[in-house]
Amino acid sequence: MSQVEVVGCTKRYGAIAALDNVSLKFVEGELFGLLGPSGSGKTTLLRAVAGFIDLDHGQVLLDGEDIGPIPVHKRDIGMVFQNYALFPHMTVFDNVAFGLSVRKMPAGEIKSRVDEILGLVRLGGLQERKPKQLSGGQQQRVALARALVTRPKVLLLDEPLGALDKHLREEMQVELRRIQREVGITTIFVTHDQEEAMTLSDRIAIMNQGRIEQLGPPLDVYEHPINRFAAGFLGVANFLEGRVVSVSGNEARIDLKLGGQAVAPADGYRAGDSAVLAVRPEKIGVDAGGRSAGVNQLSGKVIGAVFSGSSTTYRVQVDDQVISVFQQNSTPRRFQPDDPVTLHWSPEHNVPVAP
Repeated sequence: MSQVEVVGCTKRYGAIAALDNVSLKFVEGELFGLLGPSGSGKTTLLRAVAGFIDLDHGQVLLDGEDIGPIPVHKRDIGMVFQNYALFPHMTVFDNVAFGLSVRKMPAGEIKSRVDEILGLVRLGGLQERKPKQLSGGQQQRVALARALVTRPKVLLLDEPLGALDKHLREEMQVELRRIQREVGITTIFVTHDQEEAMTLSDRIAIMNQGRIEQLGPPLDVYEHPINRFAAGFLGVANFLEGRVVSVSGNEARIDLKLGGQAVAPADGYRAGDSAVLAVRPEKIGVDAGGRSAGVNQLSGKVIGAVFSGSSTTYRVQVDDQVISVFQQNSTPRRFQPDDPVTLHWSPEHNVPVAP
């Protein structure tokens, strides 16, 4: 296992900063997700580690060594692309063996290594097939095997499951996690899929405009987003704005613009401060009813209901704002458009965020 560190990495394209002084350490053996919208810098950072782009400033360190001057093919880094980049005229065996053949390894060792890695990715017996004879998931595993067979120090994955349909993508998430754990290789992957990032990653970094907005384990980032962008990009969040009217101990009482009050963690608030609270849709309960005078309660009207099997997503109009609510389908009660409802949630589910 190896450790990768990027220090003060900057890359500009004209007036646009694809990377803006990014520093980040990837721990040995972890599966690290780079998440962000298009143009956020996540792919640029991955390509900088691989050596496909030259940085304007900064360093990429592999086990403490600056690998900036080292060409791509000598960095001892494996990479899997979204389109897999398999050689269509070669068999599975030859595709996987390609990197070993270039290194002029003995034929016996090549066969041994290829057989071993194909067993790991559960493709034993398919050595003589061509890529067009394989399913999308099998092609993805061939690409992964080809990247791993040379026993690189680090594995880079660029949208590795993006070409797969939803069901197969979910299956391959499990497989990818299993393989990475068995090999124990430090792995960095890029994705725009929030669910995929949370499912696979030991840690994630949310990127935006060439910078890291938030970094940490997926659960921490999801439950405790530090700003509005992070809260809105990783999952769905309702944002409630207001003004702090009082602070007592660890709790702040906030007058909401929508009407009523909310009790939230004090989080450094003082009376008179403006406040923005993020509330996840699954944290909100919904009951039949009308006006309520309690804290952390809002009254509104259902304007939309989307059934998705295990849950229903309600859109509730409260004053001039639409609130999203996820309700597990564990009760027979269903709300319909125009039904009056009362929304309620616990104080700890009000997460103060920066604007």
